[in-house]
Amino acid sequence: MSGSQYIALSGLRAHVDALDRLAADIANVGTAGYKGVRDARAAAHRDVFDAALQTAIDTTSGGTRLDMTAGALASTGRPLDLALDSPGFFVVETPAGMRYTRNGHFTLNADRQLVTEDGARVQGEAGPITFGDGDVRIDQDGTIWTGTTKAGRIKVVDFPDPQQLVPEQGARLNAGAQTPTAIDHAVVRGGTLEQSNVTVADRLAQLTTVSRGFEAMQKAISLLLNDVDGRAIDHLGRR
Repeated sequence: MSGSQYIALSGLRAHVDALDRLAADIANVGTAGYKGVRDARAAAHRDVFDAALQTAIDTTSGGTRLDMTAGALASTGRPLDLALDSPGFFVVETPAGMRYTRNGHFTLNADRQLVTEDGARVQGEAGPITFGDGDVRIDQDGTIWTGTTKAGRIKVVDFPDPQQLVPEQGARLNAGAQTPTAIDHAVVRGGTLEQSNVTVADRLAQLTTVSRGFEAMQKAISLLLNDVDGRAIDHLGRR
């Protein structure tokens, strides 16, 4: 296969990755606290081909970064819905370890502990938060009360570079190699959820652009394989 075909194939692969990213963003338009993912392109030189042909520069992923633009805050009137009106992330305990999210759609499990929809325990400053009896009230600093009893205070952390957090399921994030730092002055809104920062119109526009680029790469590969190489084989066969 010629160097130009490898280059076209690398471009095709990059467009496939972009399509996967856009599909994930569109699927999570309605997920509270979800952050869109932005990617970049980079040139990948192949030394052996480059030395022989002077043309072998592939396109590869330049890495992805989270778009940390805040989503709109929407009132739900539900006491256990929490939103951060400041930088930071809630901490949840999963079987794979601690994970981080801005999706504050919480509930109570059978032990009256604050958990996510899939049962991951939400962390307070002293560990999981257990509710007593009585009406729930959440102060702006994240302190949770049931009646006149303090149930705990929501733990909120931040990272040196939040854009480098690794997306997992929905709005849940992995810290990767970064170390979280507790925030003392986070602003927590009770009865409120932060909406996804992804808009359908923006992602559909990107989807159209990427799809056209994908089709262009397909045509380029078809031209190289069927037309250029076919003619070369035909002429060489005649000789």
